[in-house]
Amino acid sequence: MARIELEQVNLTFHVRQERGVRLKDFILKRLFMPSRNPGMKVHALRDINLRLERGDRLGIIGHNGAGKSTILKLLAGIYQPSSGRRLVEGRISSLFDIALGFEGEANGWENISFRSYLQGETPTSVRAKKQAIAEFSELGEFLNMPVRFYSAGMMVRLAFSIATAIEPEILLVDEVLSVGDLAFQNKARERMREMMAKAHLMVVVSHDLDAMPQMCNRAVWMDHGQVRAMGPCAEVVAAYRASVEGHALAA
Repeated sequence: MARIELEQVNLTFHVRQERGVRLKDFILKRLFMPSRNPGMKVHALRDINLRLERGDRLGIIGHNGAGKSTILKLLAGIYQPSSGRRLVEGRISSLFDIALGFEGEANGWENISFRSYLQGETPTSVRAKKQAIAEFSELGEFLNMPVRFYSAGMMVRLAFSIATAIEPEILLVDEVLSVGDLAFQNKARERMREMMAKAHLMVVVSHDLDAMPQMCNRAVWMDHGQVRAMGPCAEVVAAYRASVEGHALAA
């Protein structure tokens, strides 16, 4: 049973305005002076309410910095709410930061195992999928080489091949992936379509407003960490377009 619920979720980050504090400043601050390195509070998400059930395909749109990717990372469990309730039921596959978990000195075969374990696979399930992952990546003999010698394109190929080898209940996608040469991109798009069709529930972030209504039945428009609008995908996208065009004309 795939299900997502967010109730009055807030996410706040506490960051420093400067990278470090000199020992002298630290002592003076403690004894006599106000802080020269004050903390800054960033309220990344504000009062988010969301309920998704099996079969839902949710698109998240909004300007850069609106909180779109932050919601995905919260759903994936990378961030925990500062307040409110987060409930996610179902096996998650996250297609963002797909190169996370690679060990530079290990070869491609070994990294297939390492990255797969981070996705919840077991040694038994990895053995069953390893050859198919290798064939999809088209890296051949390069899989015997430490990945620190890989080009950026080779790394992304391998990462994408591993990340899309599982069968997710909940699929989280951040932007459309551009992977390798044209022939491999066609393979990657087909693999993405297959995953999207199999997933019980999907949440996708994208700036491609034309493609969004084709992929999703619902949409959320984020604006400065808050939900500006939520509803049928075509309606929310149309409202967002009108707002962007209106601001452009006003400028």
